Amino acid sequence: MSIDETLKARTDRLIAEAVRSRLAREQDYRERALKIYPWICGRCGREFTHENLNQLTVHHRDHNHGNNPPDGSNWELLCLYCHENEHAREIDSKAARQAFSNDSGARASRRATSQPFVNLRELLKP
Repeated sequence: MSIDETLKARTDRLIAEAVRSRLAREQDYRERALKIYPWICGRCGREFTHENLNQLTVHHRDHNHGNNPPDGSNWELLCLYCHENEHAREIDSKAARQAFSNDSGARASRRATSQPFVNLRELLKP
């Protein structure tokens, strides 16, 4: 076996091990969350049964998949649609913050200079 083949085989093993580890960790906190919480989406209130339980996901409130406290305080159960919406809102929020921070200097130069009410007191005098 050449050095390239050895490195590729080692890399493939490491990747496979990482994927197995992630899946095991996800399965662990998913099982715990399903035991702690009722099988109801925390956003839309949709109820789940054994037949459609695969459509109920565990959402990490702080978006840190490594933060899995035993009491489940960082989790909420969301249906696939609400979970996707939650992550889309987070992405949109980050993009808006980034756009605002990149544009803050330009915004300061575009501030309104008109003062339409400067003479209001004089205009309202009888």
